[in-house]
Order: sequence, then C-alpha cells, then structure tokens
Amino acid sequence: MSPDKTDLLASLPRVRLVDGATPIHRLKELTRQIPYAGDVNVFVKRDDLMALGGGGNKLRKLEFLLGAARAEGADTIVTIGGLQSNHARLTAAAAARVGLHCEIILGRQVPKTNDEYEHGGNVFLNKLFGARVEVAQAGIAPLERARERMAELAKSGRRPYLVPTGGSTAIGSLGYVSCLYEILEQQEQLSVQFDHIVVANGSSGTHAGLTAGLRSAGKSPRIVQAFTTLFDDGASRKTTAALAEAALGILGQQASMPEDDILVDGSQRGPGYGIPTEDMKNAVLALARSEGILLDPVYSGKAFAGMLSYIREGKFKPGANVLFIMTGGTPSIYAYRDAFE
Repeated sequence: MSPDKTDLLASLPRVRLVDGATPIHRLKELTRQIPYAGDVNVFVKRDDLMALGGGGNKLRKLEFLLGAARAEGADTIVTIGGLQSNHARLTAAAAARVGLHCEIILGRQVPKTNDEYEHGGNVFLNKLFGARVEVAQAGIAPLERARERMAELAKSGRRPYLVPTGGSTAIGSLGYVSCLYEILEQQEQLSVQFDHIVVANGSSGTHAGLTAGLRSAGKSPRIVQAFTTLFDDGASRKTTAALAEAALGILGQQASMPEDDILVDGSQRGPGYGIPTEDMKNAVLALARSEGILLDPVYSGKAFAGMLSYIREGKFKPGANVLFIMTGGTPSIYAYRDAFE
C-alpha cells in the first residue's frame, strides 16, 4: 500500500459512517456443499455488516459525498434511484445521522407493480429514516426532476447538494479506494493473498474505486472481476474506467485507466436491471442454505451467480483465493418474495 495515498484520503472532507473495518469470512460450508466450489477458496468481504441504515456499500461512498456536501455548506441532500434503491435508503439514513435534510426522487426502472415492491423494503425505510420521497411522473427522468427540485429548494433558501445514482462520482468512488486499502491490510492480518476480487457493477462506483485503489497501490486492477447488473458490459467498462481515472486524479495520480484493465462480464444481467434470473435465485438459495447469509436479488445475487459460474467453468485456477464483496441490499429481498415462491 502507498501511505501517501492513505494520508491524502484522510485529508479529504469526510464524515464517518462505517464503524471500523468490515470482516472477511471464508465460506467453508458453501464449498463443502457445492462440490465444484471446493477447488477454490472463497471468502466474503462483509460490507453488508454495517450498523447504520441496514448496511451496504453505499455508506462508504456517502462518507466522502456527505463530507463534500458539508464542506460546501449544504443543508439538504437530494438523490435519485430506482423504486427499491439501496442507495436512496442509505442516503436517508446517513443524512439523518449527520443532521441533513434528505429528499429522494425515485423512478420506476423495474417492471414490478405488486404492493410489496411499491411500498415495502427500501421504500418503507426511506420514509422511516425521515426522507421526503417523491416518485417521478411517467416520462420524467428522476435526474431531471431532481434538478427541478434543487432549484425549488434553493429558491426557498435551502442549500441543496445533488448525489447522483448510486453515489457513483469520482468523489464517491473514493469510498472503495479506502476499502481496497482496508482489504490489503486484512490480507496481511489473515496471511492470505487474494487472486481475484468479485463484485457487482451497477452504477460503476464500487468497481471504479477498487481498481483505482489497486492502481494507486501499484497493483494490477485486473484482479477485480465485475458482473454488470444495470448496463451492458461495454457501457459499464467505459464508465468504470472514466470514474477510476477521475478518482486517481483526486489522489494526485495522473494515471490513465485503460478499458482493457476493467473486467466486466454481462452474462448475469438477464433480461434487464432488477429482473430476477434463475441463476440469481439459485445463488441466493445456495448461500442462504449453506452459510445463513443473505444476498440481494438485484446486485450481489447476480454477481455471486457469476462467480459460481466462473468456478464451475474453471476460470479461476484450483487453489485460487477469491474474495467476493458483499455489497448489502438485504431490505430489497423482501420486495422480491414473489420471485422465490
């Protein structure tokens, strides 16, 4: 690890939302129950185990985003997302923690209209955490409505700060640069070297931060294998590379991030964002019934399915140490009860 990069991160505006390092566990029972999985050593980085708001990867991004908002004197956070957005839920919780008003503009990105999806899960929690929630009208993009709302708030004397989808900006990506440094420290503590890091790629900020962190630490970004859940693999690769390069710029490292260094697989996305697949359901059930750990159906469920497919197909060498990033999203599984029945 490069200490000067760690010091630079510490000098940036930040609010602490994550209480220390999240644990890394080895999935021994999973590899015992699934014969082909026994060829590799599978570990999970439990970023679902965070005290605030139900936990999840967005909290790491929000540490830097809310830090920037407070540094600019903002008193209101405005953000957007799909109806069951994990990011929106955690933004509401984080804003409550630091005393900022939160407004959320949601959009219908998934063809589900049952009562649990419309009103349960993250939708319910947004309101529980005190956010003002609005669903954008049909034909109006949530970002467009968010900008209108920003103007309304400013006119009324508020000082709003916009956090885009997933908190995936160069500043937000720094949360996973910090996480990568944390993983490098944990490798030393555990006396293990991770050959592959597997993660879901939605709005690209988590993947971008991990690759930028590796590059800044003098390591190959190609050990990160992502499975896209939102856009196609080409678009995700381009966005991830751009975000990673911008994050490196904030760290004072004017290094390029070639798209060839960004590994994104689109095979698990299925018919589209938030639409269940059989592979996702099988992966959720496999982990729940072997380790008692819950994957979410939109992001980590599809990425975990991709990791299992790579193990089954021999794409990870026997004996390889594979680290899966558990990005959280557990509340959304309750909105997908019908998919598992």
